[in-house]
Amino acid sequence: MQTHEHSLQDYLTGLVLAVILTAIPFWVVWTSAFSAKVLFGIITLCALIQVIVHLRFFLNISLKHTGKDYLTALFFAGVLIFIMVGGTIWILYDLNFRMM
Repeated sequence: MQTHEHSLQDYLTGLVLAVILTAIPFWVVWTSAFSAKVLFGIITLCALIQVIVHLRFFLNISLKHTGKDYLTALFFAGVLIFIMVGGTIWILYDLNFRMM
């Protein structure tokens, strides 16, 4: 597997993007300018983009320079996380419905 060296510029770019993608949801929630569904969508979108930023700028994972086996394992981990988070949300909504 080849390694791809990053410069200080790449890390600073990742840091700035991560801070911005963290500040956006805080600002949106703080201002209460949107409905709960829109807030959830904005937070989710920023979180997904931030995962990509972290993978690219901090973990040095790129489609061009990363082995196929490593990307497959990463994809599998993502599917497992999706199942766990989705299952948790599903259970919580079902419990909320049953408790009402």
